[in-house]
Amino acid sequence: MYLCVVASLLLIVTARETESVSPCPVKSFIWGPGLNPKIVLPARYFYVQTVDSLGHNFTSSPGENVFQVKIFAPGEQHSRIWVQVLDRKDGSFIVRYRMYASYQKLQIEVKVKDVHVAKSPYVLEGPVYHESCECPESRPSEWLRHMKCPKSIPQIQHDLQLFQTVDLDRIAKEIPSRFGQRQSLCHYVIKHNKVYLKTYGEHVGFHIFMDAILLSLIRKVKMPDVEFFVNLGDWPLEKRNPGKNLHPIFSWCGSNETRDIVMPTYDLTESVLETMGRVSLDMSRFNLLERKGQSEERLELVKLARQHPHLIDSQLYGPLVKQISFFDFFKYKYQLNIDGTVAAYRLPYLLASDSVVLKQDSIYYEHFYNDLRPWMHYIPLKSDLSDLLEKIQWAKENDEEAKKIAQNAQEFARSNLMGDHIFCYYFLLFQEYASLQVNEPKVRDGMEVVEQPKDDLFPCACPTELVCCNPLKFLFQWAYHGYQRVGW
Repeated sequence: MYLCVVASLLLIVTARETESVSPCPVKSFIWGPGLNPKIVLPARYFYVQTVDSLGHNFTSSPGENVFQVKIFAPGEQHSRIWVQVLDRKDGSFIVRYRMYASYQKLQIEVKVKDVHVAKSPYVLEGPVYHESCECPESRPSEWLRHMKCPKSIPQIQHDLQLFQTVDLDRIAKEIPSRFGQRQSLCHYVIKHNKVYLKTYGEHVGFHIFMDAILLSLIRKVKMPDVEFFVNLGDWPLEKRNPGKNLHPIFSWCGSNETRDIVMPTYDLTESVLETMGRVSLDMSRFNLLERKGQSEERLELVKLARQHPHLIDSQLYGPLVKQISFFDFFKYKYQLNIDGTVAAYRLPYLLASDSVVLKQDSIYYEHFYNDLRPWMHYIPLKSDLSDLLEKIQWAKENDEEAKKIAQNAQEFARSNLMGDHIFCYYFLLFQEYASLQVNEPKVRDGMEVVEQPKDDLFPCACPTELVCCNPLKFLFQWAYHGYQRVGW
């Protein structure tokens, strides 16, 4: 309690709701995968929940600069770590950090002024590998345990139930013959934790997204040997009633009229891989805007319904305007999720915002749609949008209920669509699919190896593997890192 009093005297709270209440460092709490050295993500993250001296959680921002976070490698002259503290405006914060080198130990300090928060400092005993480090966990069960992956995922079970077995020699001939001329496909083989591919079709550039997630996975964990085909186009391919020629096709989108095996979309996958790597959409940034005021309740979202101009009364709402940046969507209270070519791949980001989502009923779906519930995570709309204005009016008249729906959607995104969840989904999908194979995956004619990106600046050693298999290489790596540390 003494520490809480000291912190209260030191801290000037800027949020109006908390003018007389200050965060209590010892009662606030910290949790998340970024505190586990075994969980390797492109950008690691953890949460901080602000709590006052009476044990009550803050429900609004205590000020974006309340917490000071320092992450470093003890004993290293320079820690190549980028840290970002994001105020979620609801009393909690996301702290995320991206490492550009691997370390034997990492220390995480979270303070309010000079007082440590919760169990800070957290010491992560290494090795703590950075994203580009190729040191896969040889025991998939251990990797799954550290990642806290679920034992099974209903969508994966649903998609694979039609395939009691998979004859790799048969599909290697039949799928290119059936789809290879008219569609864009990529034939992948993962063998001995190496990735090989062959493309079919004219427009195959999107294989870079699949390459990237597979290379990232094999850097982290020993993958099963597996052979599969990825649809690189927009529309799912395998028809619902193909007779005896049912083929397993992996796609980023599914539909009620097809049998494709769905994966996280390339857009969501890229956002996971590029988080903090460059300016891009990512799940954790869209939880940050303050709740919109009543003055911003204009029906701006109607301007997004360009596919349905008959709904727009220009005299009532004004003429159509120029498109706005996706980052500007979240200035508004209500968001429309309407199909484009297929499912609108923006939905994960809309759910993570603090706007309430109005989602169109659709035959298309992404890998997580079956876990969403209407009126709990979004306001449902008819497929023809004929009830759009009615549902907006409901949201305006039931503001607290709409706010609760938005909060539920945020929590869903936090619990199901962050980077660790996406890696779990991919691994479990390939693990389950591999168990259906009746013959060994093989590197077939015309396939090329997909090389790991070079990381010449910050190479990493995998001590266990190198000691048992190549001691000379290990000694060389050890000497190299010692040279780097002391700056000879």
